[in-house]
Order: sequence, then C-alpha cells, then structure tokens
Amino acid sequence: MSTSTSDGTEFGAIGAVILLVVVGVKVGILICVCRKRNQNDSKVGVDSQFLTLTMDKFLNDMEREKPIRFTGQQLRIATDNYSNLLGSGGFGAVYKGVFNNGTMVAVKVLRGSSDKKIEEQFMAEVGTIGRIHHFNLVRLYGFCFERNLIALVYEYMGNGSLDRYLFHENKTLGYEKLHEIAIGTARGIAYLHEECQHRIIHYDIKPENILLDRNFNPKVADFGLAKLCNRNNTHITMTGGRGTPGYAAPELWMPFPITHKCDVYSFGMLLFEIIGRRRNLDIKLSESQEWFPIWVWKKFDAGHLGELIIVCGIEEKKKEIAERMVKIALWCVQYRPELRPIMSVVVKMLEGSVEIPEPMNPFQHLMDGVVAHPIPVSETYTASISPASSVMVNDSSFVCATPVMIKYEIELAASSV
Repeated sequence: MSTSTSDGTEFGAIGAVILLVVVGVKVGILICVCRKRNQNDSKVGVDSQFLTLTMDKFLNDMEREKPIRFTGQQLRIATDNYSNLLGSGGFGAVYKGVFNNGTMVAVKVLRGSSDKKIEEQFMAEVGTIGRIHHFNLVRLYGFCFERNLIALVYEYMGNGSLDRYLFHENKTLGYEKLHEIAIGTARGIAYLHEECQHRIIHYDIKPENILLDRNFNPKVADFGLAKLCNRNNTHITMTGGRGTPGYAAPELWMPFPITHKCDVYSFGMLLFEIIGRRRNLDIKLSESQEWFPIWVWKKFDAGHLGELIIVCGIEEKKKEIAERMVKIALWCVQYRPELRPIMSVVVKMLEGSVEIPEPMNPFQHLMDGVVAHPIPVSETYTASISPASSVMVNDSSFVCATPVMIKYEIELAASSV
C-alpha cells in the first residue's frame, strides 16, 4: 500500500511539473505573440505618423507653389520697416527682406501715376509669373494687396541686375560667363513663348530686367508689361507703344498687330550690349556717335570682325563665341518679325548645336536714304525718361532715340496722310 501511495505521489509530482512546463511554454508563447503584436502596432503607428508628416509636407509644398498673400505687417517686419533699399524706378521701389526662417526676399512696393496703373502692373505680374516656374525666371513668393500697400515678394537675387556688369565699373564677368548668361536668358524667354499653357510675351527684355543669383545664373524679371495670349491667336492688337526705347521692336511703335517676336528683337539688342559691354546708344561717349548695332553690321559685312574683337576687348580664345553671338543678334533684330528665329532655336544657336546661316542686313531700311546715326534726344525726353525706364507711349510725336524709331516715326507720319 505504501508503495502504491509513493508511486501515486511521484506520478502526481511529475504531472504537476509537466503541467507547469506546458503552462510556462504557453505563457511564453503568449508573451512573444503580444510583444510581436505590440512591435507591429508600434511600427504601424510610426509608419502612420511618418505618412502624416510626409503628407503635411507635400500639402505645404503644394501650397507654397501658389503665391502667398502676406499682410502689410509681415512685410514691414521682414524688411525692417523698409530700411534696406535695393533699387527704384517708375514702378516703385524694391527692398531687401528676411523672414523668420532665414529666407531672403526682394519686396517690390508698387507705385504709379494712378491706382489703375498700379493695379494693371500688379495683375500683369501675379497673373503671369505667379503661375509658372522655371529656373531662368525669377520666382514670385507672394504679394500684399491692401488699401495702403500693394507689393510683390520675389526671391532675392544676390548679384543684382545684369546692367551693372555691362555698363558700370563692375565689368568683372568674362565672355564665357556672359555667354552662359545669354543662354540662360534665352531659355527663360523660350519657356514663356513656347512651353507655358498660355504664351507669355514679356515686352521689356533688357539688362535691367535680367537678375543674377549668387552663382550668376540669370533669371528674367519684371513682368509689369507682360501679357498672356492664347496660342491660337498669333497676333495681339495693342493701343499704344510698349517697352523701353532702344530695346522695343519696331512694330511696337507702329499701329500693327504684335507677336511674340518682339521679345526676340529685344533679346537681340541685349546681345549687342553683351558683345560690346556698353549701351547700344550712349551719346556721352565720343565713340558712340554711331548706333552700335549698325556699326557691328558694317564690320561684319566688311569681314572686319577682328576689329570688333579688339575694340570690344574680347579675348582671342573667345572669338568664336563672340562671332556666334554677333550672327544671332543680327538675326534677332531683323526688320520683318517673321525673319527672326523663335527663342528655342536661338538657344540652340547659342549652344552651338545648330549651324547659323549668314544673316541678312537687318538695317537696310535705315540705310536707304535715312540717316544711320542717332539724332540728339530732346531735353524733355532726357529729363523725363532714363535709358533704363519702361514707358508706355501713345503720342506719335514722341522724339525717338534710335534710327529704328526715327524710321518708324517717318513711316507713321506718312501712313496718316
């Protein structure tokens, strides 16, 4: 009996141990499962949080793609109460600003002769550059439209405008860099003309409106005169002259339909000034009594480009680049708009990827019985408009500053008889 009892006790002990082991294993498995589940839940939580942050960033980036509406108070703080003036002109003044996140901006405060003019410029700039993005176009961050303040907020361009490196003491850019600037500018204009949903005509391409970032990358700016046009409409009817004297295409000064080729003409005039690193017309210079583009044509036509290379201070190793730019400039300023190349072709010409045909004389109409040098500008003209000013001209008796405009004034007067 004792043995039986002992065996029963022994078997009972063994069973208890086995039961404990089984329970322990089950508990262990349960703990592992819970831990795994917790880890998975934690991972899902992290992933969910990551996706939320990513989506927030995406939505914020999307929001930033549109111009932001700033308050007058925000701009006063950013510009330190408009204490750092970058420049001014007929449109108003531009001030440097810095936001709390360190972003530097240029704040253009619009002013004008009338509220209507200010609003027209505001709508032109926001309606064009506010809806597009390109590396060679200045970016519009936002705007302010309040009763006492109408302003545009642009990206800050550390090296200012191209004119200071062409016409002033800062002639530190070599022809290789100037050539790169010409290509970048042409790309920006080509985008406006050929790649936007609606073609944009700038109307005021000139060195003052080509801004340079800290790496001297060019960006086309100042869209105050720009106009959107449907691609199906190849011509625009305008009620008056538009643009800056010396850069404006001939047709802009005549009562004829306008095409995007007027920007091509202006770019050609800009190229001449890049080639010479001087203004095409500067009556203060003794060597500038002849309009520079005609002087260039005469040297080209006579096969004396070597003289141009010497006069303009171009290095011999950059001769090929200079000759290419001369040919392109002569094509861009052709009298008849249809003879001017489109800007995407101009880009390829500048890059050297297409051959440039020998240009025709773009100034033949000026040389046939018309004085081929500028006449002195009237005192009224000199006092009221600087060479860099953008103007709207509605008066056909306006005194012109270049032979091109002289010729058109004659034609306009003849057509009204």
